[in-house]
Amino acid sequence: MSYIQGFVAAVPAANKSAYLQHAARALPLFKEFGATRVVETWGDDVPDGKVTDFKRAVQAEEDEVVAFSWFEFPSKAASDAANEKMRSDPRMQDFGTDMPFDGKRMIFGGFQSIVDETGEGTSGYADGYIVPVPTEKKETYRAIAAKAARIFKDYGATRVVEAWGDDVPDGKQTDFKRAVKARPEESIVFSFVEWPDKATRDEGWKKAMQDPRMQYDKDSMPFDGQRMVWGGFAPLLDE
Repeated sequence: MSYIQGFVAAVPAANKSAYLQHAARALPLFKEFGATRVVETWGDDVPDGKVTDFKRAVQAEEDEVVAFSWFEFPSKAASDAANEKMRSDPRMQDFGTDMPFDGKRMIFGGFQSIVDETGEGTSGYADGYIVPVPTEKKETYRAIAAKAARIFKDYGATRVVEAWGDDVPDGKQTDFKRAVKARPEESIVFSFVEWPDKATRDEGWKKAMQDPRMQYDKDSMPFDGQRMVWGGFAPLLDE
């Protein structure tokens, strides 16, 4: 299964075009360094949560939009090699001088995929999630996630990926752990569900929630759903 580098950032709404241009300029380098896919998405349906949410995860201000992105690599070794090249390549240093968002509030980490289910069609919309899961319940979570992935595929999802935290650093101002108020005994899951378009996503979710296979005993869930961060995102770049 693939290795995922996941990112969440707060970007001024007025800088949307500049953000896309910045990502497009960096894309050839990421591909040169070994990324098999680079996806950048723009917040579209990002609700406020009672305990956690994407906006609080990156301390978004009123005029900012949450951007959710990921890079895919064939393995952790390939991801590690890419990181080494990024740190040493002078071309990458140039990108840090004109970033159209506050990099200090960007959260990032490396994740090993534990579920990767592909359906039919191409991606035109994505649901993104950050979930805190007790480390000892990894297999229980994987089994439930794999079952849910098959249900989402039945209702139109083109791909479902669940990735387990492998290299999730602490940040000075923000990070994935603080985003979901993770406890010491918990690991971070970065996941996304891709759909052909938003309409299919909305209808797919309605059907999935009514499906008996998606009915779980709340006490049996292997994570605290109140601390799960989620939202819907429209694609900006996918190559």
